[in-house]
Amino acid sequence: PITELPGTELPITELPMEDPPACKENFLEEVIHMEIEYEEDRTLLGFCVLGGIFSEGIDLKKDQLIGAIIVGTGLPMVCNEREILKKYFAFFVLPTFVAFCISFLVPFIMGIYLSFTKFTTVADAQFVGLSNYIKVFSNDEFINALFFTVKFAVVSTITVNILAFTFAYLKGTNVFRTIFFMPNLIGGIVLGYIWQIIINGVLSHFNVNLTYSASYGFWGLVIMMNWQLIGYMMIIYIAGIQNIPNDLIEAAKIDGASKSQILRKVTIPLVMPSVTICLFLTISNAFKLFDQNLALTDGAPSGATSMLALDIYKTFYSRNGWEGVGQAKAVI
Repeated sequence: PITELPGTELPITELPMEDPPACKENFLEEVIHMEIEYEEDRTLLGFCVLGGIFSEGIDLKKDQLIGAIIVGTGLPMVCNEREILKKYFAFFVLPTFVAFCISFLVPFIMGIYLSFTKFTTVADAQFVGLSNYIKVFSNDEFINALFFTVKFAVVSTITVNILAFTFAYLKGTNVFRTIFFMPNLIGGIVLGYIWQIIINGVLSHFNVNLTYSASYGFWGLVIMMNWQLIGYMMIIYIAGIQNIPNDLIEAAKIDGASKSQILRKVTIPLVMPSVTICLFLTISNAFKLFDQNLALTDGAPSGATSMLALDIYKTFYSRNGWEGVGQAKAVI
């Protein structure tokens, strides 16, 4: 076992508080390259280093000293944080950055370029300026899809989050929470066809179906969106509510606060981070909705229930020569 610090005559159990260790220039290198056999000595040396040997005895800036790292081989390594970051920055960042460029940045830039062209394939793209965007904003189908999607996003965001928070706030067993979460596991196409059968079965008693009116399709999509997302958002709200310290709830009760006051003054303000996350997820899901819209209504009647994603899809794949217009819609 080690009894003295390398490069000094000081016992390992003593810390130099006033006089610096001898041979301080070689002290750091010797500590770094030491092989220590016993776990107790490695731990003790680490505590000595962190306790002040380097900061007292060696001229190092405080921001350079990040402590002793005891690794499995028994080498205590004192590392400069900035030097490590500089040394391994490219090694860790480059693969992720390359993947990001290939999968997102390059297609995004190409998509913007193609929105100003007329093309059937990327190789035969011909620049046409702003004509695609002029066609987009003069297209009644796109304007209708835009307003329909915005209206759907507003209504579904409000209903999903209110119901999800209500179910999270109410005390329930894990069985019921699991049941509420399960619809999120079903694929969008399957979900759309299931709800098409259910809703059309109900509406058949009134001699109508989902495609009879745009309002039927709209509320059908809202019901399906709520059924799918409430369970997922509920889990996020449950996590936020469980993180509220019980001391705050108890203090509010002692001060005479009612349940509604605790909800408004304590619970809701403290779960606002969860609210932010749920709002973002709900809005993004509403604007990206495609497969459920395709399966439930397919835009009927006459494209009145087409949302943005479905309208872009039909423009790009169903109208010859409108690929550039479809790309412009996607960019917007």
